[in-house]
Amino acid sequence: MQLPETLLKSLNDQIALELSSAYAYFGMAAWFEHQALTGFATWMKLQGKEELGHAKKFYEYVIDRGGRVQLQALGQPVQEFASPLAVFEASLAHEQKVSAAICAIHEAAGNAKDYATQSFLKWFLDEQVEEEKTVNEMIGRLRLIGDSRPGLFQLDREAARRAEAEK
Repeated sequence: MQLPETLLKSLNDQIALELSSAYAYFGMAAWFEHQALTGFATWMKLQGKEELGHAKKFYEYVIDRGGRVQLQALGQPVQEFASPLAVFEASLAHEQKVSAAICAIHEAAGNAKDYATQSFLKWFLDEQVEEEKTVNEMIGRLRLIGDSRPGLFQLDREAARRAEAEK
């Protein structure tokens, strides 16, 4: 079953968005490394690696459906942030953008009666709920500790443990 041309474009755009997400997370990790917050940096690098995996899944799906993958240029990610909270707020905004894009593809697939693509996207929809939840929790915790340096270092250690557990 051939992919409808409109869905092919959207799926190629999604590959680029997932790769951009990885690039953004690596930029966030670099900022944390520079701040000597290596736990958060490790967490962000793990997120970047996950996004590369997501891009690969979309890539393989397009190929499996007989489509042609068209890679796109990636823009430079933001690498300067005012605070750890600002980094996680940027992460949440990015995840919400990814969620909206996946929902739009899912809707377009339904309109095109491409049920295979809708089925493929189900995992991503569920994954995005988890991604946004995890980032929202970290934002809440960062807001809770405010300007507390000991609190920040404790969260940094916890982020490192989470990242280690998920490797």
